[in-house]
Amino acid sequence: MRIIFFGTPDFAVPSLDILNNSEHEIVAVVTAPDKERGRGRKVSSTPIKEYAILNNLKCLQPEKMKDKLFVESLKELKADLFVIVAFKILPHSVFTIPKFGSFNLHGSLLPKYRGAAPIHWAIMNGDKKTGVTTFFLEDKVDTGNMIFQSELPIEDEDNLGTVHDKMRLLGADLVHKTVNAIDNGNYELQKQNNELASPAPKIQKELGEIDWNKSVEDIHNLVRGLSPFPSAYFIYNDKKYKIFKSKIKYDISLSVGELKETKFELYFGCSDSSLQILEIQLEGRKRMGVEEFLRGYSINNK
Repeated sequence: MRIIFFGTPDFAVPSLDILNNSEHEIVAVVTAPDKERGRGRKVSSTPIKEYAILNNLKCLQPEKMKDKLFVESLKELKADLFVIVAFKILPHSVFTIPKFGSFNLHGSLLPKYRGAAPIHWAIMNGDKKTGVTTFFLEDKVDTGNMIFQSELPIEDEDNLGTVHDKMRLLGADLVHKTVNAIDNGNYELQKQNNELASPAPKIQKELGEIDWNKSVEDIHNLVRGLSPFPSAYFIYNDKKYKIFKSKIKYDISLSVGELKETKFELYFGCSDSSLQILEIQLEGRKRMGVEEFLRGYSINNK
């Protein structure tokens, strides 16, 4: 099949790679424009563009999806199928171009967690499993008929970073399976049950502020679901601290918000038990294990 691949971040690279090394033909990739990134404001390309350059793939970087010249350029490439992985919302005028339609890889078991941050919300809600879904695009976001799904367990030690890395590989296999099935006409669509749908809205940094009045499990899952980015955090003595790893300690009794700091360990009281901090970062300093942190800092000192 002749495929145009839409994607931007590192998450999408394995899916592009598996298709580029398959029997199918990538006639172009579409990704976000180059932009200034980081403290130095250096202009950099997306991971998908970097892959395209290394593999001599045609790369399109439109500023607007509805741009007439861009839409015409897509039509001229005569692709059979559009594959979308971690990309912005496509307008109807774009996703209806190819004869076999356009499908998206979504990082949840739809209809659960429709939206921009399905991995974050699955972990923050304490789910024990997640997965990936391929579905055909429709006008309403994340509502199209499903093609395939693959489940992924969420282990107790998993966080956003580890689930992301496992999911990007699982997703690549599902993308390849889906393209082959569409090529062979060997699949059955399944409608999403809207009554089972749940939202997964974009993560705002303010969501990461810890409320010690909540249960220790809720706070621990917040840490996991936002690690390594944008991270859960708390403010103590007017200083901001990010937490990247924690552990539930049911055997340590502290009042809500109470701090216990020893030579090697750090605990905070929650509504029902205590949270042990394992990796921390004082604003303006580097991320470190709590033992290293306590050798140079004390949260109790103003």
